[in-house]
Amino acid sequence: MLIVYIDCGPGWEPITQMVNLAAELFEADLLILDPKAPITMWSKLEMLLLRRQRTVGDETCLLVYPDAIGFLTLPQVTKWRKRFKFLAAWVIDSFWIERIPRLAKFSRPFDHIFITLEEDVAAWTEAMKTPTTCLAWGSDVLRLGGTKVDRVWDLARIGRQPPEWEDDENTKKQCAEKQLSFHGRIKGRDTAEKNQNALKDLYQQTKYLLAFSNSVDLSLYTHPTRQYITARWTDALACGAIVAGIVPNEPSIERLLWDGATLDLKSIKINEGLQVIAEAAKKWNPEQAIRNHQLALERLDWRWRFAEIALVLDESPKRLGEEINMLKQKIIAGQKIAV
Repeated sequence: MLIVYIDCGPGWEPITQMVNLAAELFEADLLILDPKAPITMWSKLEMLLLRRQRTVGDETCLLVYPDAIGFLTLPQVTKWRKRFKFLAAWVIDSFWIERIPRLAKFSRPFDHIFITLEEDVAAWTEAMKTPTTCLAWGSDVLRLGGTKVDRVWDLARIGRQPPEWEDDENTKKQCAEKQLSFHGRIKGRDTAEKNQNALKDLYQQTKYLLAFSNSVDLSLYTHPTRQYITARWTDALACGAIVAGIVPNEPSIERLLWDGATLDLKSIKINEGLQVIAEAAKKWNPEQAIRNHQLALERLDWRWRFAEIALVLDESPKRLGEEINMLKQKIIAGQKIAV
């Protein structure tokens, strides 16, 4: 099996870590493509005129793309037209349906497509005329998650925030006025693994992690209408933290999460939000962290997503099976403790 990944660098460390984990558990070769490599006219013509031959090849391939524009890099994969008996694409920012290249729609090179929002499955199926499955955002809960009960920080932030929450020094000052401890954004590390480990340490030491739906965000790179979660939501929950902010208003996200996973601030105003957090922090207890970690094991671990991929690709890697068994055992152990 071959896994192909377009590494977009800073900001994509959680997906880079997930891809490395997938390559390990699928016992697959990993090919990293350069997102800045030029897409030539010949490569486009190759996709258009020299379509994939599905009657040959003995390998399977999973291509992990940041968004649908990545489809145009397919010719960078050696002998892609004849090499694979099954070719699947996993599109992370799949809410950008309008970015699907017309060339990909016409040539239809994939046997299956995985996307991250259930609400978009029908649109993708129609656009690509290809079976499409939702694989929701996840986390390496088994290895990077935790249930630390002695937490230093009441509130922490990473990533984009509404304007009133952007200044960490101001947030820290206002938190102190309400007897709340606060940790601002951390410095990025030089590898995806180091970055994820640093974030894990922060998540495991905070009670609440600040995160808001892109629907209340002014950034130009977020989708203007489709709402979604990202790794900071799932990784924080894997580490037992509660996500404080405004949850994306999508039915599939509501089904993915659980009561107690989030704290609804109902507003992007810092004074109003900190008041809600201060009241909740007074009632916080370690059992909340333990429960979030337990439910993250059950719902969010990447291994459940990998198992769906393995089923579609008709793969049965030993390492993945072993770690899914470990995951199940840990879930059962946690359930017994809860009882």
